Amino acid sequence: MELPQEIVQTITAVQAKRPLVHHLTNYVTANDSANITLAFGASPVMAADPGEATDMVARAAALVLNIGTLSAAAVDTMIAAAKRAGELGIPVVFDPVGAGATPARTAAAGRIIGETRLAVIRGNAAEIKAVAGLRADIRGVDSAADESDGETVAAGLAAKLGCVVALTGQTDIVAGGGRVCRIANGHPWLARVTGTGCMATSLIGCCLGTDADPFVAAAAGLTVIGVAGELARQSLRPEDGIGTFRVRLFDAVFNMTPALVLRYAKIS
Repeated sequence: MELPQEIVQTITAVQAKRPLVHHLTNYVTANDSANITLAFGASPVMAADPGEATDMVARAAALVLNIGTLSAAAVDTMIAAAKRAGELGIPVVFDPVGAGATPARTAAAGRIIGETRLAVIRGNAAEIKAVAGLRADIRGVDSAADESDGETVAAGLAAKLGCVVALTGQTDIVAGGGRVCRIANGHPWLARVTGTGCMATSLIGCCLGTDADPFVAAAAGLTVIGVAGELARQSLRPEDGIGTFRVRLFDAVFNMTPALVLRYAKIS
């Protein structure tokens, strides 16, 4: 089966199974992650208290970890939940937000990667290079890194860690399990709305919750957010701005269909 068909199959499965996706994520974009999960057809839960996080993950189909608003206690909870997920065979996607920006963030990402079993790591070029031990330019949590070697970096890190690596940028790259693809969908305005990277990670979590192959799940999540970004921008009037774009992005994910994916996906 070709990758676009695998992606369509996974999207259809999300809407049919409505997987419960447990998020241990940041407070800046938690609402967006919850709503994009609902828009896609899955069900979000965000039980961050250490006393229930491991219990909740046992009820979930996938676990999303996001260190956007970093704290030592949150990282400990993430590791405990991810270890429990590993025991139960529940897939985990990790978003190392801002890795490389400060030693604390880089160390936290390293702990999570080193102490847990991850299905997918999703980050921008700077974040992925940082967790790979490479130098990269980053401004806050935004990448200023060169993306020209992204495929080599993603494939190398995937092979080293034994998981799928999804590197997002002007062209998204997914590598793992001996497969590599490039996804050329998206729109520059996605970078002007807070949380679209976090939303992409949540969409990958939704796809993982269908028992999809992690490579296909990562490609599906990134294709959906990329196509939705294009459709959202196309729908705007000249006087509309990024506020309307943000709303239309949710609408586009909500209205995503296999036909739209097959028509607009730019996958190589």
